Amino acid sequence: MDMLAVPADRHKGWYLSLMAPNTKGPMFAWLDPSRLYCNSQALADCVKDLLSPFHNDTIDLVAGIDAMGFILGASVATTLGKGFLAARKAGHLCVETQNQSYTDYTGREKTMEVRLDVLKPGMRVLLVDQWIETGGTMKAAIQLVERLGATVVGVAAVAIENTEGGKWIKENYKFSHCIPEELQSQIDQKYLESFKSFNN
Repeated sequence: MDMLAVPADRHKGWYLSLMAPNTKGPMFAWLDPSRLYCNSQALADCVKDLLSPFHNDTIDLVAGIDAMGFILGASVATTLGKGFLAARKAGHLCVETQNQSYTDYTGREKTMEVRLDVLKPGMRVLLVDQWIETGGTMKAAIQLVERLGATVVGVAAVAIENTEGGKWIKENYKFSHCIPEELQSQIDQKYLESFKSFNN
């Protein structure tokens, strides 16, 4: 499929076929979802699908996780007409912060931080990231938001894999993702049939 083409039938998740497979080896994620952001209709439909379960929820702020969650989170915030808070990798903010250590999907220990002057008790926050694989990064973001007294309205990502951490998020928080039920097993097996259309 041409990356900028828009099909006549835009069923839920049509844009997932735009995601590209990993061609660089095991030190990288198994796919690159960001390719779908290059198609304006794909990005708009992805955001619409992510927000669908939250239409009746009060959302005061959207927080996106460094780095790819910034793109999707800012798009969600703009669509909602809400502000955007960046949950950063430690050491990048030049203001007072709260931090949280975690283990990412590669097994590396990392630290995430948020600025202290935004989140307040009673504030309702939608957390957005591009992908939830092990759930460690999202769990750290949840802990930061809640430690500062705000409420996590929900979690949104292009995909939430059915790992232990992914299941924990699904069991404990309202969530949304763009994966139709018939594709979830491909996501969990880390291979999409649509990869066959890519020439490696």
